[in-house]
Amino acid sequence: MNPLLTFGICLLLLTCFKPVQAQTDGRPNVVFFLVDDLGWTDLGSFGSNFYETPNIDRLAKSGIKFTQAYTASPVCSPTRASIMTGKYPSKIYNTDWFGAPQPTEIQNHWTKNKPLKPAHYEPNLALEEITLAEAFKSVGYQTFFAGKWHLGEEESHWPENQGFDINIGGNSKGAPSTGNKYFSPYNNPQMENGPEGEYLPLRLAGETAKFIRDNRSKPFFAMLSFYSVHTPLMTTKALEDKYLKKRAAMGLEDKFEPEHANQNRITQAHAVYAGMVEAMDQAVGTVLDEIEKQGLSENTIIVFFSDNGGLSTAEGSPTSNLPLRAGKGWLYEGGIRVPMIMSWKGKVPAGKEIHAPVISNDFFPTFLDLSGNGKFLETIPELDGKSLKNWILDPETAKDREALFWHYPHYGNQGGNPGSVIRKGDWKLIYFYETQKVELYNLNVDISEKHNLADQEAELVGKLKTELFDWLVESKAAFPRPNN
Repeated sequence: MNPLLTFGICLLLLTCFKPVQAQTDGRPNVVFFLVDDLGWTDLGSFGSNFYETPNIDRLAKSGIKFTQAYTASPVCSPTRASIMTGKYPSKIYNTDWFGAPQPTEIQNHWTKNKPLKPAHYEPNLALEEITLAEAFKSVGYQTFFAGKWHLGEEESHWPENQGFDINIGGNSKGAPSTGNKYFSPYNNPQMENGPEGEYLPLRLAGETAKFIRDNRSKPFFAMLSFYSVHTPLMTTKALEDKYLKKRAAMGLEDKFEPEHANQNRITQAHAVYAGMVEAMDQAVGTVLDEIEKQGLSENTIIVFFSDNGGLSTAEGSPTSNLPLRAGKGWLYEGGIRVPMIMSWKGKVPAGKEIHAPVISNDFFPTFLDLSGNGKFLETIPELDGKSLKNWILDPETAKDREALFWHYPHYGNQGGNPGSVIRKGDWKLIYFYETQKVELYNLNVDISEKHNLADQEAELVGKLKTELFDWLVESKAAFPRPNN
């Protein structure tokens, strides 16, 4: 054969089968997995021996585990607002889940005879706030959202109006509550129905993978915000059967212990919930595989997080957060400490852990700083989050930080009472508005918050309480009021 012809054929074959063109922009992509109601120990890499999460566990091995990662609230909407804005929910008055009763509505609610009326909250993330998506979009990123939004009761405040180019499934709902819920037909106004019986987390993963394929040559910010593992508790029959057998083989039983007026689950043994966790993990694996397939691993920052602690004291109590106390809806560690993983191949050291506290407000400045858009942060006033860039690139530099705060002036559906919190160093003080009493814990020696040291540490209580209320006043926080 003519050598030139042979060379031409080879060149044509190389052209046809060459790897996908790498991004030329130089700035990294960001893929953010946000899970709903996933507890601190609900992953194999965070201590579970019942739930199986091989894909997330491999993500943990490839990056950094944060063992003291916190959400800004024990419920979903406020945490999501903190991620989107980099601010504490109390400063933007997004302090309860959107759809919870306002003070003027409690006469028809189970809280009607409580001593306090909850504080007023805004049921939409204000359009005046600069969102993380808007920040990325303003510096040339393609932006994508799939799944649970729950940051706007009004359609004008849904993802497509808050900086996202594409919105698949995000609306006012906090859980699948239309159609066949977790299975198609979903009847979701922001997503077409799939084939009958299609499972929602896998559908959302497929949409996310498609976006990555379509935008592989441009910098992008993709947020896969699962509806899982929120109620209603629904999984495939195959996964439920698998975990029923595993539960029996391990000799597991449903066990509970008192938590105030509620019962708190202390064993991970719920087969349907376990199936939901594994299906969510499979969905994460779909996206991770697509990133690798498109040759984007070394140019993509990947983060995994939950919006609040696991549901352990109400609504089926499907999981246990032990050794943490209580769960979703409570200001104890089980309600606000969650699993967090960050990976970036070749940049973030693999297999490391950061034990210093971090909080959901930190994502906004961290993502922009890591992606080379740190200068943009100077144009955004009053961010509460801290960039974790230096810690992530060199975990040995991670150390204690300034105080962290929480303000939840509401009664939680799961049993929690209105309160505010300061964490400073190893000390955590909780102030409860109903009783006007405090609880003080040293988390370094008492992660389960069993020993209230308020009486023994009166001087410290005074200092922390003063700092907490100074912050609340500075934040212009809204407070619960007497229920007359």
